[in-house]
Amino acid sequence: MAETITLQIPDTLYLRLVNTARAQSRSLEEVMLHALLVGSPPQWDDAPEEFQADLAALDKLDDNTLWEIAYSRKSAAEMERYNILLAGNQNGTLTEAERLELMALRLECDRFMLCKAQAAVLLRWRGHRIPTP
Repeated sequence: MAETITLQIPDTLYLRLVNTARAQSRSLEEVMLHALLVGSPPQWDDAPEEFQADLAALDKLDDNTLWEIAYSRKSAAEMERYNILLAGNQNGTLTEAERLELMALRLECDRFMLCKAQAAVLLRWRGHRIPTP
């Protein structure tokens, strides 16, 4: 037996559910029922404001793209440069240009890790099993 109800929901939640339904090729009703069973899609609005748009955009992605993001890695060269700049910062030997580069790289690394984590959480919410390393 099923009951019909009328429910007013905020536009932001509605859009997140619609985007999820499209990404999964499921009906909005299926996604809403799933949400009621297991909770709403993972939130991103607790993240620092400068990352929220990137995290919100993940809601619209299909599962394959989310898997690519979840398993992505920085290149060895990128990590080596970041580590060199971190060491220089600890030693107090960075130039102003290197200090700005380190700040930009730190911001990018934070964005990268938050997107990886959000992609994994979205996949888990969509019913996938996320292997642990």
